[in-house]
Amino acid sequence: MTATAGRRSLLQGAWEVLRGGPLATPELARRVLGLNGHPGAASAAVFALLGADDRFQVDGQGVWSLRGGARRPGALLSRLSYAVVDVETTGGRYESGHRMTEVAVVEVRGGAVQEVFETLVHPGRKVPRPTVALTGITDRMLAGAPAFDEIAEEVFRRIAGRVFVAHNVSFDWGWLRAQLGDALGDVPEVERLCTISLARRLVPELRHRNLDALSEFFDIRIDGRHRARGDALATARVLLRLLDRAESLGIGDLRSLERYRPPRGARYQRDLFVEGGFGRRG
Repeated sequence: MTATAGRRSLLQGAWEVLRGGPLATPELARRVLGLNGHPGAASAAVFALLGADDRFQVDGQGVWSLRGGARRPGALLSRLSYAVVDVETTGGRYESGHRMTEVAVVEVRGGAVQEVFETLVHPGRKVPRPTVALTGITDRMLAGAPAFDEIAEEVFRRIAGRVFVAHNVSFDWGWLRAQLGDALGDVPEVERLCTISLARRLVPELRHRNLDALSEFFDIRIDGRHRARGDALATARVLLRLLDRAESLGIGDLRSLERYRPPRGARYQRDLFVEGGFGRRG
């Protein structure tokens, strides 16, 4: 990326240029991307950057403009603060009386891991044997652990005001939303990102996007698989690599990150894994 792109995203650059009026694709490619070569390559690059973003529109002659009423791109991804979360549970659904056994919150800010909060959580029930075999968390380990009510305010504080990130975000957010709601009667309003979904779009060459596959792809070591701290730290490091990829594609803000789709030919078929309720992680 150029020095200019380092200070502002390519998306913000396109916004600023088009505020001055519509531009044909080749001129937009030249002024925003610095491309002066083959018209087809320039067109492909512009469409990859702006084509999936509904703040920009293009007519039949290839002239780009800002859509009326569209908001300016938001804060750069690199300037946001993220709360990367992993929870372990007794293995069943919340509605059936299952509860958390462990939670970790990793703060990512300024392109690095900053703080790690972790604690075992007494679930108020025995841990089933299959779950013990998976996580290694036993009833004896949980005997002196705090109940979730005792840590709820601390967890709330650590995720409020940050982008909530998890590997299969519907699982971890579902559990925290339920237990925070019960403990405090309140749940923070947060943007949410799923590293599975991000990997599907930013690393389309991968057929599998579970945490093990992504960690291997990015050469990230997981210390403590299926424990909250180990999985949250690995997810945080995967997030940083994914944000690097987003930046290299000129994706600058959350909205464009959430809407970005790779060229169709770059994608494999969707994983068999389906994001759903928070009764199980998958």
